[in-house]
Amino acid sequence: MINSYVVDIARVIQLAVAPVFLLVGIGALLSVLTGRLNRIIDRARVLENEMPAAADARKTEIQTEFPRLCQRARLISRAIMLATLAGIIVCVLVTALFVGDVFTVGLSQLIALLFVLAMLSFGGAFVYFLREVLYATAGIRIGPRQ
Repeated sequence: MINSYVVDIARVIQLAVAPVFLLVGIGALLSVLTGRLNRIIDRARVLENEMPAAADARKTEIQTEFPRLCQRARLISRAIMLATLAGIIVCVLVTALFVGDVFTVGLSQLIALLFVLAMLSFGGAFVYFLREVLYATAGIRIGPRQ
């Protein structure tokens, strides 16, 4: 006969699988966000190196691009912060699942609150990501310069 504690732990592990998949999604979003932040930083460095030798007209273009890059970096940084916060909350949620079961403590309301907070934080990260994408694409110029 299987020990009832083993069955209880197996049940908790089954419950913890969904939040772990959520962590995978958060990790994937963080990968995309850090990639975008790296590209923004690389672009700023290229412009900084180009600035001293640039003609006056190009210097003006570069100076107008810097604030856009800074704003994009701020938006992505906020998205990274919220996604990371969501990941931390999910880790606490999984821990609470185990603690509640092992010590037979009623943590159902805390677990529900943590899940809602994680979803709000994760959703906020997507909102900032969308804002950055819209901001970046609003400044796109396709085709030859007039």
